[in-house]
Amino acid sequence: MIPSLFAELEPLPERQRLVAIAGALLVVLAVFELVRRRKLREEYSWVWIATAGAVTWLAVDQQLLLTLSGWIGAASTASTLFFGGIVFLMALAVQFSIRLSKLTHRQRTLAQRLALLEEELQAVRRQQPRAPEAGTARKQDEVA
Repeated sequence: MIPSLFAELEPLPERQRLVAIAGALLVVLAVFELVRRRKLREEYSWVWIATAGAVTWLAVDQQLLLTLSGWIGAASTASTLFFGGIVFLMALAVQFSIRLSKLTHRQRTLAQRLALLEEELQAVRRQQPRAPEAGTARKQDEVA
């Protein structure tokens, strides 16, 4: 069944190949610039660079793109690139959701610990008699 699908699919037209390669190159340049300006952390940059590399690889290696298109049952090779983009964005959304959930849990834990520390501090302050402030002692010396 797969060989018959390959006969129906055509490679990417030259213009679409060039647009895919140029788009991937622009993403890599933008990522490097964002990392350089410290707007994007290095730990996230490799994901974008790897994705740009995969798009470039698929645009250059037409046989691989045709094979993937046959596996997923795409009507055209351009549809395969769009499908890959959607899958990438879904994976990225899941990854950020996991990270956001962890940060929310950490924030709640920190808020609870801070509340406990403030309560302990108030209890300690209530137990200790207040010492006169340094400024009031000086004023009393000046009056005398």
